[in-house]
Amino acid sequence: MAEVIPTVYIGFDPRPAEVEGFAVALRSIRRRLSKPIQIKGVVLTELRSKGLYTRPTGTRDGRLWDVISGNPMATEFAISRFLVPHLAKAGWAVFADADVMARADLMELFACADKSKACMVVKHKHQPTSTTKMDGQVQTAYARKNWSSVVLWNCDHRRVRMLTPEVVNTQRGLWLHQFTWLDDSEIGELDPCWNHLVGEVQHDWNAKLVHFTTGTPNMAGHEHDQFADEWRDELKGCGT
Repeated sequence: MAEVIPTVYIGFDPRPAEVEGFAVALRSIRRRLSKPIQIKGVVLTELRSKGLYTRPTGTRDGRLWDVISGNPMATEFAISRFLVPHLAKAGWAVFADADVMARADLMELFACADKSKACMVVKHKHQPTSTTKMDGQVQTAYARKNWSSVVLWNCDHRRVRMLTPEVVNTQRGLWLHQFTWLDDSEIGELDPCWNHLVGEVQHDWNAKLVHFTTGTPNMAGHEHDQFADEWRDELKGCGT
């Protein structure tokens, strides 16, 4: 049987600051890869056009609103990220938020894969220090927050195969984000260096995948955050 090539999926949101974040995530990952693999965006308009994402979504006070959950959505990929196993179909796939920056080869992350696990995440015990994030979006607090912001998915696992479009389009957001549909023993643990929450955890200069969870350096108030200079250098390389 032919080897299934792993794929990296990055969340995409069309707001200008988020587009720059996506560009940095894409470039920083791509230029450090030791072997060519596919990197794709999780783009809501594409998923809707293919009939894969049908959740009712509205706006309240100028913010995206998930009708089923009755909660705001900070980004367009807040829920659609859980379609990654369906999109990848087989093998291993990484999902990452758009506000990440790679500082190492993501093939090292794939090398952490444990076939006995449904997925692998950094198991943050993260309590947000503010009520807003990014460009004024609501900062919601819940158990296992940020576990779903970087996920190494085992798309062949029987429990992961249950994440069909029907399930993703009908279940509440917290049910998905908290991985309550899995036994705890099925959730593998990644080293914290693979989802380093900038400004929210003790600084680690050796972090391999940094996550600007409260706002990328192109957003007001985050211009001088840790790793901001590296992020801007990556953005310059994107030609934006």
